[in-house]
Amino acid sequence: MTGWIFLYIIIAVLILFVAVLLIRTIRFQPEKEAPVAVDKIVLNQGKIVEDMVAMICCKTVSNRDDSLVAWEEFDKFRNLLVERFPQIHTKCQMERIGKSGLLYFLPGKSSDKPSVCMAHYDVVPVEEDGWSKPAFEGLIEGGYIWGRGTLDTKGTLCALLEALEKLLEEDYVPENDLYLSFSGEEEIDGNSCADMVSYLEKKGVKPAIVVDEGGAVVDHVFPGVDRECALIGIGEKGSVNMDFSMESEGGHASTPPIHTILGQLSEAVCKIEKHPFKRQMTKPVVEMFDTLGRYSTFIYRMIFANLWCFAPLLDMICKKSGGEMNAMMRTTVAVTRMEGSKAYNVLPPKAGFGINMRLLGTDTIDSAISYLQSVIGNEKVKPHLVNGMNPSIYSDTSCEEWKKLKTAIHQTWPEAIVSPYLMMACSDSRHYCRITDRVYRFSAMRLSKEERAMIHGNNERIPITTLITTVEFYVRLLKLL
Repeated sequence: MTGWIFLYIIIAVLILFVAVLLIRTIRFQPEKEAPVAVDKIVLNQGKIVEDMVAMICCKTVSNRDDSLVAWEEFDKFRNLLVERFPQIHTKCQMERIGKSGLLYFLPGKSSDKPSVCMAHYDVVPVEEDGWSKPAFEGLIEGGYIWGRGTLDTKGTLCALLEALEKLLEEDYVPENDLYLSFSGEEEIDGNSCADMVSYLEKKGVKPAIVVDEGGAVVDHVFPGVDRECALIGIGEKGSVNMDFSMESEGGHASTPPIHTILGQLSEAVCKIEKHPFKRQMTKPVVEMFDTLGRYSTFIYRMIFANLWCFAPLLDMICKKSGGEMNAMMRTTVAVTRMEGSKAYNVLPPKAGFGINMRLLGTDTIDSAISYLQSVIGNEKVKPHLVNGMNPSIYSDTSCEEWKKLKTAIHQTWPEAIVSPYLMMACSDSRHYCRITDRVYRFSAMRLSKEERAMIHGNNERIPITTLITTVEFYVRLLKLL
């Protein structure tokens, strides 16, 4: 009889467990959004296209080696802004800060909640052989403007200036002080943005909102969700470059030791890949799961509504599959370089490999190095930090400024689901985390998977319709700030 009672208890517990899962899943529904009025915006599309083309024709390629930078192209770009945006350069104060920083200031009706809109005007180099159209001629073909920087980020810079120029022609005065922050060194992690932040910090400016490049309006990026999503980065992973090396006496390859230093280094690489960092559920990821998970198909909704139960299963799937979902949940390590002897018959006196780490959550540079050393378990493998930064703080998603950004997005892309997310890449906006916890990373464009692959890649181009829509977005956002 006791056995039957025990069986009944197990069955009752299982029924209760399943009931809890189902009830939580059924209640895990999208929050109701108030309808948003969409106003018609009339733009001078011809001027916008001409301005974008002119910007692309400036070869503002940044380089860590100043001697390789065509500084006259940067001057050409800055002069172009003065020429093509007269209202801005008449009504705004502009400061040249650092090596390439441009900081515009437009006084508002109040200085209590200043806003900062960001972009950068430097671009990465081009491998001309891989392009089917010229990269710096601003060619218009098939409804696209071709050229390096159209998506990253001269497109958003152009759109922001077009929006402000239009509003100033209509005697626009922002509700709060407005700053435009443009750097020409973003692609090389230069100091100009940090210098601009220091300048604002000394003036006691604490931004109520900072908007920079980041997420975009995309589709098919979340399991079980078939609607397009507007993803706003509310935090960034830290980025670290490191080398690991070993030394030996070298010698001739005809009489090798049992275990060469390259063999030991290869073993270290395998250990690193077999022992990934532990899962962490950070604020951006939790809020993304909570937002987008509500729009998923039933099975996925069950998982995201019951992470208290299914998180280990999700973690296991992510570890095995890799990719973006896995990168959202842990610090990642990518082995990207390996060096040894330059001759086939010579044992190298020194060999090494290089990694790029993307730090998540509570992981820091020091703690990550310590973890990797323990995983490798070979004191002869020496770590060397090349450069790096810890993860950013996470931004507030309960404030009025977040709601204003969501409103501008809904007015521009009414069908998009707006969600926080975690940025894998690094941007200049991380510097603003020193003076505010309201930094939002959103590239105001609808981007296909193909278009996202063009960023830093070949044949970068922007649909003219996308550029115009981006201007419309900034017009709406500036009216709300």
